[in-house]
Order: sequence, then C-alpha cells, then structure tokens
Amino acid sequence: MEKRLSSGLFECRIMHARLAPRAHRFLYRIFLFAIDLDELDALPRRLRLFSLGRRNVYSFRERDYLPVDEPLHPAPTSALAASQPPTTSANADDLKSRVQAFAAHHGADLTGGRVVLVTLPRVFGYLFNPVSFYFCYTREGAPAAVIAEVTNTFREVKPYFLGAETRSSAGGEFRLRVPKHFYVSPFSDVDVEFDFTLRAPHERLALQIDDFTDGARTLTTTLTGQRRELTSARLWWFTLKYPLLTLRVIALIHWHAFLLWCKRVPSFAKAARAAEQRDLHRPHHSLSSSTQRAAGAGTAGAPGVSLPASDVV
Repeated sequence: MEKRLSSGLFECRIMHARLAPRAHRFLYRIFLFAIDLDELDALPRRLRLFSLGRRNVYSFRERDYLPVDEPLHPAPTSALAASQPPTTSANADDLKSRVQAFAAHHGADLTGGRVVLVTLPRVFGYLFNPVSFYFCYTREGAPAAVIAEVTNTFREVKPYFLGAETRSSAGGEFRLRVPKHFYVSPFSDVDVEFDFTLRAPHERLALQIDDFTDGARTLTTTLTGQRRELTSARLWWFTLKYPLLTLRVIALIHWHAFLLWCKRVPSFAKAARAAEQRDLHRPHHSLSSSTQRAAGAGTAGAPGVSLPASDVV
C-alpha cells in the first residue's frame, strides 16, 4: 500500500468585501492545491492529471514561483545591496531551495523542515495566482514562517515574509501589517497597508488579507476551506466541478473591476505612481518607462486607467 500523501487539496470559498469609498462584495468558490514541496517528484506518479515540468490538465513548474533569484525592482544601490535578499543560488531551479534561502535572509532556519505551498498550478497550461502561500515548518514540525507571494495581472511578483516575530503565542497564526508598495488594483493605492492574518493549515484553511488606508480598513479578503485528500479521482471530480478555473478567476477579476468602475470608485493608472512600486520581481515595462519619463520631464505621467490590465483585490 502506498504511503498517504502529505499534500492535499482545499475546497475553498473566497470573499472580497470593499468597505470604502463604495461598498462592493462578492464571493466565489475555488479549489487549491496544498503541495508539500518534498513530494513534487512523487505527485506525477500518483496523479494522472498532474505533471511536473510538462503539459497536463494540471502542471507545476518550479520557475513559475518565488523568483527571488531574479533582479529586484528597483535595482538596489550599493548602499542598500547588503540589505536585499541574494539574487543567485547554487540551486536556483529548485523551489524549496529558494524558499529556504529567502527565509534564511530573514533569519529563519528551515533546514530539515517541510514547506507546504498553497496555490493553483497551471490549468491546461494557463497560470494565474493572485496570491500563493508558503507555510514553512521547523525540523520538529512547528510553524516557523509564512511567505505570501502576491502576483498582479501584469505578472509582477512581490513576496511578503511573516517570520517568528509575527507568530502568535499559540504558534499557528501569523499576523503582519506592512506597507504594500505594490500595484494590485487600480482601485487601491500603492501606499496602503496589507494586514495579513494567516493560520497554518490543517483540516481547515483560514486566511485573511485586509487593506488599511490611514488606519481604516477599506477592503477585506478571506479564504476559507476544507481539506480533501489529493487523489486522481478527486482531481477528476474537481476538474468537472470547477472547469477552466484560472480563466474563471481572471474573468471574475475583470468583471468586478468593471462593476467598480460603474460605481465610480476612484481609480488610478499603474504608471501614475511608479516610484512607489518597489521590492518586486519581474517588473512591467511601465515602471521603467515611467521612471525614464520622470527623469526627463521631472514628473510622472498619469494616463487613463485600463481595466483589462488590472486586478480588483
């Protein structure tokens, strides 16, 4: 009999509630993988619909995630270089090695511990994850850290690290409020704060990310779900129950962006505040072009908002 997988699935409900300046709320259902990175090589042998590094209904590519070995935007100056995570690694193609190196840079030793990634891999070759979560454990199995990897629809990536200092006394919950400095939505400024409340998953998943502006909560997002066993039969069923899931997610993002536009929620273009979008990877060309325009003209332009290239969360 084969050993039961540590990896699993979570059948989830995602809720977004915008509180200001206009109320707007919606929810939808989704399922996510919870992948023990030590089991990556074993999963394709156990799951007919899942492949590692090649096309399938669900395909996982390690280079899709956590590109902390790639250049950082803006490029650190010599005075700041020492405070930035390393951009090279002997095991750069190995995702767990990148997670461990990133955690080590923030003072967390994950040697011998598990890393469980809660995410949605490529579905029929298409990838989009507004946020993926890396739950990191010590060698003894205690929760050590969480990395929240936020991706916008421009495919820019910014990881936020929640270490031991953010962990509750109970040990399973991590809480951090931090300046965003990232363009996630045309309806949320880049200088608001993210407030993360992330609980290490067991039989249930319970995660929350809020936006705060000038000390007031303006947006709340919750992700809750029940753990399911990761089997080929379950994947077949979820593929029928949640067809073309990543395309549905991106379609919902743009539909609700349109509804917010109809409600006359104030918005701004990504290029309008390029200088305040920092510590991110895979920068969109608008950042460099806006910086060049600002250097030449002394001010950044603010072209009209393009909803199809924006996120709503």
